Amino acid sequence: MNDVFRRTLRNRHPYMFIAPAVILLTIFSIIPILIAFVISFTNLDLKGLADWSNIEFIGLENYKELLSDDVFVTSLLNTGFYVVIGVPLVIICSLSIALLLNYGTSMLFKIFRSVYYMPSITNIIAVAVIWGYLYNTEYGLFNYLLSLMSIENIPWLEEPTIAKISLIILAVWKGIGINMIIFLAALQGIPRSYYEAAEMDGANRVQMLFNVTLPLLRYATFFVTVTTLIGWMQFFEEPFVMTDGGPLDGTISIALFIYKEGFQYSEFGYAAAGSFVLFMLIIVVTLVQFKLRKSDVEH
Repeated sequence: MNDVFRRTLRNRHPYMFIAPAVILLTIFSIIPILIAFVISFTNLDLKGLADWSNIEFIGLENYKELLSDDVFVTSLLNTGFYVVIGVPLVIICSLSIALLLNYGTSMLFKIFRSVYYMPSITNIIAVAVIWGYLYNTEYGLFNYLLSLMSIENIPWLEEPTIAKISLIILAVWKGIGINMIIFLAALQGIPRSYYEAAEMDGANRVQMLFNVTLPLLRYATFFVTVTTLIGWMQFFEEPFVMTDGGPLDGTISIALFIYKEGFQYSEFGYAAAGSFVLFMLIIVVTLVQFKLRKSDVEH
């Protein structure tokens, strides 16, 4: 035992380097997750915060209530809608833009890279103000352009399905930049010799795209798919700022539902239960992605 301790002490430098990250992860992630997990089995609210004697252990009641909560079920369906439409759009758009920008090295192409990346680092409040004017039913730019083609005004944020699509458009526009940078880095890492060999075999640009470029982007595509999927399952900022979940809970997501229950209605135990349902959904979806990726590599 003493020998093990002495060896560990001699090799302490790696542990010293990772210690700050481990400590921060423990304090700000692991411990809050464990506390929230315990809270999800209680009826914690404002009274419970003021006096801990008011907190009662209620077992699985919060989880049972979630399953019969129409708003929560609606938030699940809305989140599924966002994920099914938004994730493929972000991946396709960001990959397409990366492919187009990868062919040029002039200053113009560098400017376009910055232009496409800027929405990703723009404050969501500023974005919401601008897009709020664009989506305005009476004097918004989008409806003005449609009126030039004799198309009636579209209630962008006033009808549930159209409002969801409107938020997806905004989120796709805002999320393209980061994924575009990842795809660009992966594209620039592909050796030029592969393309030269394909050209010698008589392959055209389309054939090189599908037989050289896309297969060699599979790791970047997998990473982007997983991170984008996780991000869209936590879809929050756009409905929170633009619609507050309306109209008629038509745009409420699971993350927004959790926020409302916890910070507006002060039902902390109920909100914690909802957060763990979302947590488990993310874990399951991520594991499925890794399983599919593993089976694809094996074949």
